[in-house]
Amino acid sequence: MDKILEGLVSSSHPLPLKRAIVRKVVESAEHWLDKAQCEAMFDLTTRLILEGQDPFQRQVGHQVLEAYARYHRPEFEAFFNKTFVLGLLQQGYHSLDRKDVAVLDYIHNGLKLIMSCPSVLDLFSLLQVEVLRLVCERPEPQLCARLSDLLTDFVQCIPKGKLSITFCQQLVRTIGHFQCQSTQEKELREYVSQVTKVSNLLQNIWKAEPSTLLPSLQEIFASISSTDATFEPSVALASLVQHIPLQMITVLIRSLTTDPNVKDASMTQALSRMIDWLSWPLAQFVDTWVIALLKGLAAVQKFTILIDVTLLKIELVFNRLRFPLVRPGALAVLSHMLLSFQHSPEAFHLIVPHVVSLVHSFRSDGLPSSTAFLVQLTELIHCMMYHYSGFPDLYEPILEAIKDFPKPSEEKIKLILNQSAWTSQSNALASCLSRLSGKSETGKTGLINLGNTCYMNSVIQALFMATDFRRQVLSLNLNGCNSLMKKLQHLFAFLAHTQREAYAPRIFFEASRPPWFTPRSQQDCSEYLRFLLDRLHEEEKILKVQSSHKPSESLGCIETSLQEVASKAAILTETPYTSDGEKTLIEKMFGGKLKTHICCLNCRSTSQKVEAFTDLSLAFCPPSSMDSLSFQDPASSPSARDGGLMRACVPSPLQDPGLYNPATAAFVCDSAMSESMVGRPPEECCCTENTSSPDESSKICVTKDIPQRAGGEPTPSVTDLLNYFLAPEVLTGDNQYYCENCASLQNAEKTMQITEEPEYLILTLLRFSYDQKYHVRRKILDNVSLPLVLELPVKRTTSFSSLSESWSVDVDFTDISENLAKKLKPSGTEEACCSKLVPYLLSSVVVHSGISSESGHYYSYARNITGRESSYQMCHQSDTLALASPPSHVLARDSPNAVIEQDLENKEVSKEWFLFNDSRVTFTSFQSVQKITSRFPKDTAYVLLYRKQNSTNGLSGNNSTTGLWINGDPPLQKELMDAITKDNKLYLQEQELNARARALQAASASCSFRPNGFDDNDPPGSCGPTGGGGGGGFNTVSRLVF
Repeated sequence: MDKILEGLVSSSHPLPLKRAIVRKVVESAEHWLDKAQCEAMFDLTTRLILEGQDPFQRQVGHQVLEAYARYHRPEFEAFFNKTFVLGLLQQGYHSLDRKDVAVLDYIHNGLKLIMSCPSVLDLFSLLQVEVLRLVCERPEPQLCARLSDLLTDFVQCIPKGKLSITFCQQLVRTIGHFQCQSTQEKELREYVSQVTKVSNLLQNIWKAEPSTLLPSLQEIFASISSTDATFEPSVALASLVQHIPLQMITVLIRSLTTDPNVKDASMTQALSRMIDWLSWPLAQFVDTWVIALLKGLAAVQKFTILIDVTLLKIELVFNRLRFPLVRPGALAVLSHMLLSFQHSPEAFHLIVPHVVSLVHSFRSDGLPSSTAFLVQLTELIHCMMYHYSGFPDLYEPILEAIKDFPKPSEEKIKLILNQSAWTSQSNALASCLSRLSGKSETGKTGLINLGNTCYMNSVIQALFMATDFRRQVLSLNLNGCNSLMKKLQHLFAFLAHTQREAYAPRIFFEASRPPWFTPRSQQDCSEYLRFLLDRLHEEEKILKVQSSHKPSESLGCIETSLQEVASKAAILTETPYTSDGEKTLIEKMFGGKLKTHICCLNCRSTSQKVEAFTDLSLAFCPPSSMDSLSFQDPASSPSARDGGLMRACVPSPLQDPGLYNPATAAFVCDSAMSESMVGRPPEECCCTENTSSPDESSKICVTKDIPQRAGGEPTPSVTDLLNYFLAPEVLTGDNQYYCENCASLQNAEKTMQITEEPEYLILTLLRFSYDQKYHVRRKILDNVSLPLVLELPVKRTTSFSSLSESWSVDVDFTDISENLAKKLKPSGTEEACCSKLVPYLLSSVVVHSGISSESGHYYSYARNITGRESSYQMCHQSDTLALASPPSHVLARDSPNAVIEQDLENKEVSKEWFLFNDSRVTFTSFQSVQKITSRFPKDTAYVLLYRKQNSTNGLSGNNSTTGLWINGDPPLQKELMDAITKDNKLYLQEQELNARARALQAASASCSFRPNGFDDNDPPGSCGPTGGGGGGGFNTVSRLVF
């Protein structure tokens, strides 16, 4: 029969005839044959299968072999023996090489035919050895796939015990050598299918024998971390990632990132190759493992690796977005790489040239999946342009391309950036190391205390959080100059963009410290603020004068010294400004005008003067005077007019005083609207000299001479202090006014009015008084209520346009502050005009903690707020305060201001408050600001910054509407951006070196720490349980200053 079959398959008969005869041969298998005939038939069919010249011969061989092996199983078992199979695997078959896939297919089929025979066990033992040998020979993907099919069907052939570990390791190495030379889709699909079969085999082995998993993963890492230039592991290894349990991520990443035997070069190679795996189709969880490794490296501060790999692979990852199969994983990795690379725009700018083309390509296809993808991509792009807003030339085409897609809110962008930075990664993977000292979760940067410099730090943070002022400073073109404003711009830029948790402002401190301030000793933050603004103002005026004389020279090309400012200030201040264009930046932001009106009570002649101010110093009003103050309806109040002078009326004890409302106290001086006044003798108020600055001569109330408020009395507010500052006063006794008309000292009445409001209103609460008896400066610890909304009375006039004006940074005029504690009397010669209530929103609060000006600590509360906040809605129907209405309505405590303030408090969610305490920055709330003194009596508000509501003063050239100023801040100058980038890289290197040093000592070093929250009642400004820094405890000498 074998001869007939052999002649048939090689004959030239028609194919249908041949098939009919083959069927007859297959049917004859049921008949009995002797052993020799069976062996001859098995030999012929084996030859046809392995060496058949065409598919027909190979098909005939399979059909006949299966039929005869089924009916003659003992004979086939004797034929398909251990020696025969071993010969096939080691020597091949005649001319057929042993590595030909046909050999494995034949063995695979033969095992199926003798599965029920006892001799199959010997074959299993043989194959356990031979498959290991075969894998060690690095078979091609096709042969390895056929081997995987065989081992999947016959798991008994897989090596056992220790050999199973070796087999898995060798199989991993084999996959690492896979290559596909073809670029045709058919061949690529076949290649992917072959690799998938091999990876599935490994998955099955890992499940059956878990002990093989970790050695296999170690082998994977050894392959991808190899630095051998002659070997490049195959991307096919990516097919194994999807089979690694996700529960092992933490353990594996910790092992890799903390292993001292893993060199940086090896880790760089491994991470780079894992990123290459993103191009492998159908592989799942590759992005998860890549991101986990990126986070793990950040947690142990190996920033050099992260920087190198990001710059090397960011473009490759971006290009993978064009392929639908790998797009989701590529976008996840791209997002993490860009959002975490926050120290420099270098990585983002590598992909910027390709963004527009990618957006256009996906918009053109119109697929829903492409649209959803673009929404995610544009959100990422907006975050990066927000973070690096100094490159409008690069971003304009991108903004045009993505203008139709939604833009995330600023709050969302900040949250995404804060959570993604390398320095914000959790260090749980390296629990033996100390916590990473990156930027806080607030996204704000602290200022390092350089030795009792908290007075400067608190002021700088308050100015930095004055959003419009910060933007003005950052927008200045100061390249090439070395002025104080340039140093402030440098400091602001670093506070906005540094990766450090806290920045050390050494250069700015040395440049801005007043010469009379003793280094490393506590100073008055208000005095420092006045000096700083004065320096900046005078410096800019000098530069403007120099520019006008030398227009060809660049502005600010020299550094102004204190002596230069002092020598030129006198000449410059004689020149008044007449328009906003001629104002300095300090004048535009903080400058206001205050008109002082003095009327002689003898001849009734008047004198007036308008002066500029940058801050108002508010004295505390004696409770006795405030309690006795009342107002009456003009119709029932006796008054007399004599030459336009409104006489003061002191009510008798029988008169029923009206209700007092501090919100209206400042406006009763308007002679065109009302007549009112009550008061007490001046002897009831005791005042002493205030020596808060070297050349300051004023009198304020001393704490010990002021009756303390009972627990049930209302707390005075900033509005009360402002009203007291603006209230009229009579100059008598030692404070008599020299009247030029009378040519002698006369009693007079003085009133003050604000005629031009500043963009930012700075209010200083005069808390430090000089005790003449004990020769010390004491602190007034009275709590003051801080309104979120403050209405400033402004009386605009044009009658004083001819008056000369002079700039005064400190408005503590002698004739203003010396009599702040005197009794109040009405204005008599005021010209009639209407007060406009200008609304202000609280922007920042500088708090002093302690009981003395020479000791204690400063910290500040602040929030981001601009003059364009729209939450405040004016409730007044007119700008005039209608005092003619019944007192119960006009002077009620539930004023529109209070209603508005309560409404704003309810909307605090969108306006975050921050607590700046030197290096530490944390989130807080307005409620914490209000309650600070009630909780910690030595912590009191000292300097307040209010921002004018609905301000129209914006940055000229602000292109935020077109997207050029992505985050509202202006683009940084290249010089500044380069300096920040350089420092950020230096910081990351410092962190990495520190982490390595700690890792070397982690095994032997003991862990000591001070528990967080040592005393839950400590105020924000304290360093220990006593708090305040200026008193309490047994050793106050060493804790006088922070």
